[in-house]
Amino acid sequence: MNGAESLVHSLLKSGVEVCFSNPGTSEMHFVAALDRIPGMRCVLGLQENVVTGAADGYWRMTGKPAVTLLHCGPGLANGLSNLHNARRARSGIVNCVGDQATYHRPFDAPLTADTEGFARGVSQWVRTSTKAQDVGADAASAVQAARTSPGQIATMILPSDTCWDDGGVVADALPVPAVPQAEMHAIRNAARVLREKKNVLVLLGGTMGTSEAAQVEANRIAQATGAHLLAETSNAKFQRGRGRLQLERVPYPADQAIARLKDYEHIILVGSKAPIGFFAYPNMPSRHHPEHATITVLTRPEQDAVTALAALAEELNAPKVAMPDAGPRPEAERGAPTPEGLARTVAALMPEGAIIVDEAVSYGRGFFPHTHAAPAHDWLQITGGAIGCGVPLATGAAIGGAGRRVIALQADGSAMYTVQGLWTQARERLPVTTIILSNRKYQILIGEYRNVGANPGPTAMNMLDLGNPDIGWVKLAESMGVEAAQATTLDQVADLMAQSFARPGPFLIELVI
Repeated sequence: MNGAESLVHSLLKSGVEVCFSNPGTSEMHFVAALDRIPGMRCVLGLQENVVTGAADGYWRMTGKPAVTLLHCGPGLANGLSNLHNARRARSGIVNCVGDQATYHRPFDAPLTADTEGFARGVSQWVRTSTKAQDVGADAASAVQAARTSPGQIATMILPSDTCWDDGGVVADALPVPAVPQAEMHAIRNAARVLREKKNVLVLLGGTMGTSEAAQVEANRIAQATGAHLLAETSNAKFQRGRGRLQLERVPYPADQAIARLKDYEHIILVGSKAPIGFFAYPNMPSRHHPEHATITVLTRPEQDAVTALAALAEELNAPKVAMPDAGPRPEAERGAPTPEGLARTVAALMPEGAIIVDEAVSYGRGFFPHTHAAPAHDWLQITGGAIGCGVPLATGAAIGGAGRRVIALQADGSAMYTVQGLWTQARERLPVTTIILSNRKYQILIGEYRNVGANPGPTAMNMLDLGNPDIGWVKLAESMGVEAAQATTLDQVADLMAQSFARPGPFLIELVI
């Protein structure tokens, strides 16, 4: 058995079932092992940022790590943006990165790079295997690291001779580390704040903190104490819709966030961070909460938020209460597109259990209030600010979603970063409906330009505008095997969405806004 074969066997024994790949020469023995050994679903992405973003989406839906197959240092570098987003989402991923054979490294061949250096910026665990006998054990350790709460990125670097040499040893799965629990003093301290103080905010974050189970307990606490509830601005996986709280987020724009938080004197963090600005602006504070507000940590991101909230509710003797009624389901809108109208149309038509992937950027900031009464669904957001996550995230979420319909609300500029993911959706016949919000400009950057005190002139607008020529989204999608159509009204969007839901594969709607 060679090292590559021990790698595949060890990954399978550790419960890894999906490989998102863009291989090269250094990885051919891994590819050959995947060909010979059954059990791994192999999904090709045509650019490495598609591969890493898909692995992120797969983890968010399954809580299981996929393995990525990347070609040397430059291939890993191509995937760094979505590994950055995945790290901010606290997703578990195992990266397998090929490298020069150990004896070839001293010759400084053209693809030789500081692969470990690239990996460390986005990985909590990095290891370079040095001989075939170690590869299986290194793979088991990488999976264990990836599954460490709340999820980590583990990067294995595999010189090609460690894969082709004989002597590979299959490793058994290592135990999954237990999810850490909140300390009792943290629960009692939070209870004291809620009993004794006023103007208290409970800020929910992380996949555990925004889960339905956490919302049930947070609602008990809020009803019993009068505390307010908010979620972080960006969330990896937010369970929403009927049966869940009508929970709003801290606003993204700095002035709105500061205004929203100005009256809170105490903030209790549940898997979240104290609110800060996405960027610094002249004459604006970095902290968006009041300077005098006290910060109390109930749980850190790696700790069990649901159990801690339940314990806090019991400490407060908070009675069990029903979740509030979200009201009637919205109806599909007609006429010219607006952000509110699109949100209500999506809420009116989405199937039960849909997965929303939101890279709508500036157009989508107000979607939440209009989708509370939609059927129960999961909402996945861009978490690290590196645009280009939406199409890959939808791809991985569809593979992890067991047939659930994915609706991707996708800004046009950021979609162009990883448009190759549409091809993967077509090849895998994934149930993804992508709505391209086609304003033909980097609208968020126009706003940011004004935030620093200037109005864009002709030179600046030429760097922020996506016209001249316009991107032909319908032709672009069709060229990659995805059915597509253009819409200019919400009536047309509604009709096309309904049609797409009846199809087994992907569909793209270009909504001209």
